[in-house]
Amino acid sequence: MNETRAIIEAFIESRTKNERCALATVVNVEGSAYRRPGARMLMTENGRIVGSLSGGCLERDVFERARIVMQTREPIVVRYDTGADTEIVWGLGLGCNGIVQILIEPLDIAAMPLHLEFLSDCITRQKTGVIATVFGGKSDIKPGSRLMLQDDDEAIIEFENGEFARAAMRDARRALSDKKSSDKIYELTTGAAEVFIEFVEPPVPLVIFGANADAAPVAEYAQKLGWHVTVVDTQARSASLERFADCADAVTLCRPETAADCVPLTQRTAAIVMTHNYQHDLELFKTLLPSSVQYVGMMGPKRRTERIIAEALAEGLTISDEQMNRLHAPIGLDIGAETPSGIALSIVGEIRAVLSEREGGFLKRRNAPIHVGGESRILPTNGGIEHRAETLEAIGA
Repeated sequence: MNETRAIIEAFIESRTKNERCALATVVNVEGSAYRRPGARMLMTENGRIVGSLSGGCLERDVFERARIVMQTREPIVVRYDTGADTEIVWGLGLGCNGIVQILIEPLDIAAMPLHLEFLSDCITRQKTGVIATVFGGKSDIKPGSRLMLQDDDEAIIEFENGEFARAAMRDARRALSDKKSSDKIYELTTGAAEVFIEFVEPPVPLVIFGANADAAPVAEYAQKLGWHVTVVDTQARSASLERFADCADAVTLCRPETAADCVPLTQRTAAIVMTHNYQHDLELFKTLLPSSVQYVGMMGPKRRTERIIAEALAEGLTISDEQMNRLHAPIGLDIGAETPSGIALSIVGEIRAVLSEREGGFLKRRNAPIHVGGESRILPTNGGIEHRAETLEAIGA
């Protein structure tokens, strides 16, 4: 299950039990860290933890601080320097050589918090969005106050400062356009406000055309990544409904000729063709390549796909260079996979690399940072504003 969905469902369950909760969110990272800004972890007063913030080194300390937050009902921001020598004192075993800031805030169990409701809506409607969260600075704006925006809706704004709202709205719209998160510091008349502007992307929609035994490990790996998995049995066998019940979010029975009418094929969709039926693969190729899906992967040797392309062209299909760039055949990374599980790993690994615009090579040969994202700006510990802080005049608010 998608981590965000699991957190939301855990909160709903805690409400029914009248359990106090706290939510921890990574709002800023400088240097190396296991999780990036936007990672979340829900904690309940009875010790339940859903989600993660690190490889396991921060969770215990964050939970202890969350216990206090549940009592005081006041949000806090904790700064961890994972490269400092204080790890012996902490006993946390840190060693990522980065700085991580985490917002820990209480959740009101009387009603669904607006930001969780917003995240749920993004998942359900498969919509991108932006959440701008105040987490630091010296202004009178309370940490945890937010602005939430989807491209087709009016913004939800939880702070009253009009100038600040306009500035944050401008940067939220930019984040929607650029599809990138960032941290910003705004100079207000009451002091500086530090804001995490988070680009929210719903789970990757993966459609697997083919319901044979080798499709199951692909679906399982994809679900572990939190993707939304749809399995399409082009032989329309009712047994597939039960076979994939535990590893797919949806199972569709339809002929390849009607696939476009049975499953959504959007610009965010990744599609895999593995029916092991040549005619079915040909029909699916003619449907998928002209569509807007961002990834088309085809199982089988290169010569087989070349024959499919030739037949499709002979039947009048026009194929552009852009469409061919979205085609991956044979599907998968070259990792020497032979078993169904190994092949599934190579397939899901390639899709993850493509979606991240990576080549899927060895990290030891990468001459750039592993994580590439938006700007990361951290307020100095003395509370001063560093020279990169933006003023409202500078951004035209």
